[in-house]
Amino acid sequence: QVQLAESGGGLVQPGGSLRLSCAASGIIFSINTMGWYRQAPGKERELVATITSGGSTNYADSVKGRFTISRDNAKNTVSLQMSSLKPEDTAVYYCNADVLLIGAAAYNPNYWGQGTQVTVSS
Repeated sequence: QVQLAESGGGLVQPGGSLRLSCAASGIIFSINTMGWYRQAPGKERELVATITSGGSTNYADSVKGRFTISRDNAKNTVSLQMSSLKPEDTAVYYCNADVLLIGAAAYNPNYWGQGTQVTVSS
């Protein structure tokens, strides 16, 4: 019904930058909040940043000032610009969307991408 396709992960040195992108497709009527989460080995998935359709943003304390989330409502895309990357940012990053399908009565917040690996290492 909904597919979230992520791109942009990879290997980067400490202090470097990466940009993640996610495109949502399917029988979408509207998307409320979109966001990025991450999961490091042996740890639980955690929120990185979210953005509402109106542009309100929320960031984890650990990434404030270093990461910037943005979206294009017309294209159903969300991006995460990551700068001043640290080894502790290493994780699989997942895109998430709160979607109202065409014909549905309520939003469903449980749409996830397949994940993209970000590795910060020298």
